[in-house]
Amino acid sequence: MSMTDPIADMLTRIRNALGAKHRRVDMPTSKVKVEIARLLKETNFITDYKTLTSESGANLLRVTLKYAQGGQPVIRQLQRVSSPGLRKYVGVTEIPRVRNGLGVAILSTSKGLMTDRQARQARTGGELLALVW
Repeated sequence: MSMTDPIADMLTRIRNALGAKHRRVDMPTSKVKVEIARLLKETNFITDYKTLTSESGANLLRVTLKYAQGGQPVIRQLQRVSSPGLRKYVGVTEIPRVRNGLGVAILSTSKGLMTDRQARQARTGGELLALVW
C-alpha cells in the first residue's frame, strides 16, 4: 500500500514512541526523512539517527529519542504544517518564530531542508514542513 504523506508518518511514529517512552523508533527511510532527522539532531531534539538495512533488505531509519532529567521527552510537540493536500509556503518575512525561539520550524527551500534560523540567515523562504518544540 502506498503512503500519501511519509513525513507525517515519520512525525507520528516519533510522537507515538515518545508517548510510550521508547528509547528509539524505526521507520522506512527516504532522503527527506534523513534530512529532517539531521535537523532534529543539530537542534538537540533527538540523540542520534542512523540508516540500517533490515534482514528483508529494506532500508530503515533508526531515530534515538532524547529525554530530559526525570524522564520527560525533550520534544513536547511535533506538528505537520504543509501536507500533500494543502501546501503551505512562506516567504522569508513570514517564517514563524516557534515558541519565541525555543522551538524550530523545518522548511524545504531551494537550497535544501533548513531550520527557520538558517532560512532567515540565507534570506530564503520555502515550504513550511513542520513545527517542533
